[in-house]
Amino acid sequence: MVLFKKLSPFYNLGVFYFIVSFLLRIILLLHPITQSSFSFTETLKIFCFGLISDFFVFTIFGFFLWMYLIFISDCKYNRPWGYIILGSLITLFLYVASGKSILDEYGGAFPEIVLIFIGIKTLLFALLLFFPKKRKQIRFWLFTFVVFLYVLLILQNAVSEYFFWNEFGVKYNFIAVNYLIYTNEVIGNIMQSYPVVPIFSALFLVTGIVTYFILKQSRNYIDAVPTLKEKFKISVLYIGLFIISLVAIPIAAKTENSKNVFVNELQSNGLYRFYLAFKNNKLDYFKFYKTIPNEKAFALLKQQLSTISGENTVRKIESDSVENHKNVVLITIESYSADFMKAYGNKENITPFLDSLSQKSLQFTNLYATGNRTVRGLEAVTLCLPPTAGESIIKRKDNKNKFSTGFIFKQKGYNVKFMYGGDAFFDNMQDFYSGNGYEIVDKSSFTAEEITFSNVWGVCDEDMYNKAIKVMNQEALQNKPFFNHIMTVSNHRPFTYPNNKIDIPGDIKSRDGGVKYTDYSLRKFFGMASKQPWFQNTVFVIVADHCASSAGKTELPLDKYRIPAFVYSPKIKPEKCTKLMSQIDLMPTVLGMLHFDYQSKFFGQDVLQSDYKPRAFIATYQDLGLIKDNVLTILSPKREVKQFQLKLNHKKSVAPEFQLYYDEILLKKPRTDLINETVSFYQTASSVLKQKKYQKL
Repeated sequence: MVLFKKLSPFYNLGVFYFIVSFLLRIILLLHPITQSSFSFTETLKIFCFGLISDFFVFTIFGFFLWMYLIFISDCKYNRPWGYIILGSLITLFLYVASGKSILDEYGGAFPEIVLIFIGIKTLLFALLLFFPKKRKQIRFWLFTFVVFLYVLLILQNAVSEYFFWNEFGVKYNFIAVNYLIYTNEVIGNIMQSYPVVPIFSALFLVTGIVTYFILKQSRNYIDAVPTLKEKFKISVLYIGLFIISLVAIPIAAKTENSKNVFVNELQSNGLYRFYLAFKNNKLDYFKFYKTIPNEKAFALLKQQLSTISGENTVRKIESDSVENHKNVVLITIESYSADFMKAYGNKENITPFLDSLSQKSLQFTNLYATGNRTVRGLEAVTLCLPPTAGESIIKRKDNKNKFSTGFIFKQKGYNVKFMYGGDAFFDNMQDFYSGNGYEIVDKSSFTAEEITFSNVWGVCDEDMYNKAIKVMNQEALQNKPFFNHIMTVSNHRPFTYPNNKIDIPGDIKSRDGGVKYTDYSLRKFFGMASKQPWFQNTVFVIVADHCASSAGKTELPLDKYRIPAFVYSPKIKPEKCTKLMSQIDLMPTVLGMLHFDYQSKFFGQDVLQSDYKPRAFIATYQDLGLIKDNVLTILSPKREVKQFQLKLNHKKSVAPEFQLYYDEILLKKPRTDLINETVSFYQTASSVLKQKKYQKL
């Protein structure tokens, strides 16, 4: 019985969580958006299985409460341990405050957040150590804060689940995860859409009242701190339930198998759904976006890809010339906006080498990135299909054996590699590229002597290029052509790179410095490559993965998707291709330049062909856009569609083909043809992925 009383913080908060979840299910069941009737059996299933799921989820959710409670003790303040612990905390605080800790490699606010946390922890420990007579009082207020925080999170989650249901008629999905990514836009939308002050005022008031009653029933834990033996028993019980919950939660989720979708949604636990959304990274296009009959969608796609038939994208690509098996080096540059370059209006001279190289290349002046994350750019140049709702295919489970540029090159007898200066496990790149037939060369492949500088993202670009030259020299000896895809890392926060390379020091963490060092490294790479025997027989493809930032005045600001891209080879004729095109078109165009004959599944097209119809795809994780005929069409969840007339915002001293900025004016009269075409592209891309029709041949 005594042990049961010591569990009071757990079961009191647990009972409160179950009551809130029960009431939330009733509210959602009666909500107007829940357009369904339920049998007695279905209702029983919703609440009974829902309660079971809630129990196991709360057990996992209680981990931090257990961690906090189990470390409450008086003995740690006894001499000498109290002073040793305090000294360690102060040392850790000073280390983080020095600005030279490993945390500073991440940049942003992360070091400050950790510093504040350690500072508070150090201050509280000092108070409890030096003021033993006030220890009980201080401990009570800390305990109050922890209980208050748990109650607030439980209520906040219930309110969030309600508004999410009110918006979409489902529990959390990838859109909820997306809300954490686009915090500024989401908070702005919430502030404009809901009475935030009254809601949060009521929320804090209710939290305070509930906390008061839970404290009355639970403070026995801190009034008489459990003994070591009692803590051991509590821990054994909790850890046992924790392990059982890890196994039971996914099993309970399998019971969400009703033909009535609302039964499954209401039965589910929102927090676990959020975890699944974060893990699975996808949105079901057919559930959340505007659709047309699949036959019509593929018929419209056939107008773009004239030789396809049926509900797939398989077609024969034929050239009228002999195939040219030159080596191909594809370099995707991290966070490289078009407006960094001189031609697009930049006056800072931060890309002198690429400005020069572009004049000797086939330059694509009007190319748009598909997204605003590295994995989207890699997906675009590797799989050459429009971005689909949710996370990039690279980070999904079903990401292997896809039809890819690497597969085409392998068919033609090439060695195929993906080179990355960081750890390829990051962003699931290792899994994706190795699962699609690429050999991986990443930081783990470097010897200690090959690394002259590195930060949290990996080795500097110079080191990566030095390694690439070594690898390509070895490949050249095999009498086989090579296709090597290099992903750069230096132009990324914290923007640190070796000093004394450019006129901007590497330790001041400057965006302009990151761009200029990236340019400097490329110049060094081309300088080394030009001395190699394979250089004359190599095509270099240079493109950004995405722009440096994505925020703008509109949902999909065009200038935040415009990226530079060009193809260079010693014997190539310098010219400009000014056609509107997508990142997914770049590699099919290169394959066309090599006169490859192959069976294709690509949505991307050779833009140099006479039958190419200009268009570009741009997207976030949930807004899917098509640029065509000077109109931007955007598909959004809840089957929403918006269209904007694009009006050029002309910038003086910039040539017409390099103009970046457009005003997006909402169309009063929709262009139905463009809406259907946009739906066609995104629906068919989602369909072939869902039906596993985008696997390699």
